[in-house]
Amino acid sequence: MLVATGGGDCPGLNTVIRAIVKRAAQERDWEILGSIDAFDGLLRDPIHLIELTEERVSGIHVQGGTILSTTSKGGPFAWPVKNPNGTWTTVDRSDDMLQRLRYQNIEAVINIGGDGSQRISQGLFEKGCPIIGVPKTIDNDLSDTDFTFGFQTAVEVAADAVDKLVTTAASHHRILILEVMGRYAGWIALHAAIAGGAEVCLIPEIPYHLDSIANAIITRRDKQGKGFSIIVIAEGAKPRDGEMQYTENDTPGAMKIKLGGAGLRLTEQLKIFNLGVEIRETILGHLQRGGRPNAFDRVLASQFGVKAFELVLQEKWGHMVAYRHPNIIGVPISDVIKSYNLIDLDSDLVRTARGLGICLGD
Repeated sequence: MLVATGGGDCPGLNTVIRAIVKRAAQERDWEILGSIDAFDGLLRDPIHLIELTEERVSGIHVQGGTILSTTSKGGPFAWPVKNPNGTWTTVDRSDDMLQRLRYQNIEAVINIGGDGSQRISQGLFEKGCPIIGVPKTIDNDLSDTDFTFGFQTAVEVAADAVDKLVTTAASHHRILILEVMGRYAGWIALHAAIAGGAEVCLIPEIPYHLDSIANAIITRRDKQGKGFSIIVIAEGAKPRDGEMQYTENDTPGAMKIKLGGAGLRLTEQLKIFNLGVEIRETILGHLQRGGRPNAFDRVLASQFGVKAFELVLQEKWGHMVAYRHPNIIGVPISDVIKSYNLIDLDSDLVRTARGLGICLGD
């Protein structure tokens, strides 16, 4: 069996790998191989696979990152190829990958990754690949699962950042903006804002009005006498009638847009209101992805790994492991990739934020 980790790194990846190997060790005649750098390890010449034994995975459940390495570029359906004139293009190598799986006598694949990785899983399944998906994303934006591992650890990092920014904002009487990850879904931002006590939280699901944000800051200053404010903004948040802040990405095989700069843009936008205080921004960035998974994510990732192997035993190809409290189940990958898991604006979470007086920019 082959295991791969694709897309961005995430706390808990090693925990899943360990759980798969330990569960497989309870069955007879299972050899677990790991593909280095997602499926690139299988597609390279020479191929780069490693054997995943109980000894190799011992103790890795507390480590961040992934011992298999990962990449968000390339893959079997978009393999980068350099043209003779120096330009780059991509080619479909999915048939080649399936042939390599057969040549290596690999009878099952577990693909651990987010939306992009699971779209690859579905494409390979439709070509006859015996594949199982495991959801991984700190954004928590994969459908059909209550949570993805890595999310709770990322929220802890973001909430801790809010706590630290409060003390310096109060000391200097500043407005501090914290930009966190969240391309299409604002789960990290909203959880961190509620946990940290931010005054404003801007998420992709609610295009923001600058007047609403300025009024929230002014009201806090005039009514409560507080000369500082904390704003948490998701990287995918956008103003009303505006777009996400991003740059074009010309890296071969990578996503075409690279998010970043939402916090800095908001700083410039708020300057027109002459709020009378200095505004600074902090981009949390990849700190949210790094470090040890917390206990919640270790438990969830362990459950996902064990369930993934059991779906292999059941030959439930084309399914992804999912958390439906309190159970771990399998759901069709085709259902998962139909839409993103966005925040429901009528949910208790949003009502809680509003009840706490957090301005959501609308």
